[in-house]
Amino acid sequence: MSNFERPNVRNMKGYAPGEQLSAPDIIKLNTNESPFPPTKRVGELLENFNYEALNLYPDPTSSLLREFIAEMHGLTPRNIAITHGGDEGLRLAMTTFVDPGECCLFEDPTYSLYSVLAGIQNAKSLSLALNEDWSLPNDFVDRAIKSEAKLTFIVNPHAPSGRFLTAKALSAIADSTPGVLLIDEAYFDFVDTELKYDTAEIVKNHENVLALRTLSKGYGLAGLRLAYLVGNEKLVAPIREKTADSYNTSRLNQELGLVALQDQDYANNVWNRIRIERSRLSEELRKLGFKVNPSQTNFILVESSELKINAKQIYDRLRESGVLVRYFDTSRLKNAFRVTVGTKNQNEIFLEKLSAIC
Repeated sequence: MSNFERPNVRNMKGYAPGEQLSAPDIIKLNTNESPFPPTKRVGELLENFNYEALNLYPDPTSSLLREFIAEMHGLTPRNIAITHGGDEGLRLAMTTFVDPGECCLFEDPTYSLYSVLAGIQNAKSLSLALNEDWSLPNDFVDRAIKSEAKLTFIVNPHAPSGRFLTAKALSAIADSTPGVLLIDEAYFDFVDTELKYDTAEIVKNHENVLALRTLSKGYGLAGLRLAYLVGNEKLVAPIREKTADSYNTSRLNQELGLVALQDQDYANNVWNRIRIERSRLSEELRKLGFKVNPSQTNFILVESSELKINAKQIYDRLRESGVLVRYFDTSRLKNAFRVTVGTKNQNEIFLEKLSAIC
């Protein structure tokens, strides 16, 4: 440990990412990446990209990309801030709206980076345990008010359960929470179309709401690191104009992100294929005796409490057989593992290996 670290950094734990193995024969179903490549338009742009222009700085505010995203949502570019992946968007919200010593609120369990970012900021973390069915506790809003939370994180659809909150439920929270409500919509692309709400309407109706979208999952661009925040222009302006890094998005990323978003036919086809496989995979897992939580994401939380073999053993044996799933060594999730929905072939191999183990 360095003697130069701030005490809060010295005493905190860092974020632990999912396992990344490079072996070509590994079936990787542990980090919720898309099993499909991005649109071919991405490859075509890379082949024809004007590399000589890289001697110049990129557009500092990603104007063309913001304009297209704003049009997608029926908003203006002033409502959009482009970020270097979703994680930068979360970090910017933390550093823009939360002073050291102030409180951040989130669900338990949830995306573990939230508490890490709070630790870096030397802010207080208040995590509220979810109900058995993964719904929010009845006193969630009351606790937010009592704690005077400056920033509340809700990932919707929820990770790791896959639960989905309606616009009505989110609006009720936004109406009552004392600070900023950040709705992390990293998995929103995979929600069944009849359930989706309009993010823009929530933003228009609540001055304290920020929504985070990413191109990592739904657009197959996890390796690119590109995301954006949507919110009231008074919330977005200090992020874009003050706390974001200068030139935080490269020229290449801006152009690749734009062509990926423009090909909505391809994206919708991918999302639908994942929804179909999610349903099929869920049913097959139930047949094997697992409890499968209803999911509106590109992953499924699988519980094994009634089986003779526990979730950790399943994780270990799948790993030995060349299939990676995600195991969380926490009291709430010790009997569960999370599996990303892969291609039909990947899912078949996973089910075959899992069936043999069980």
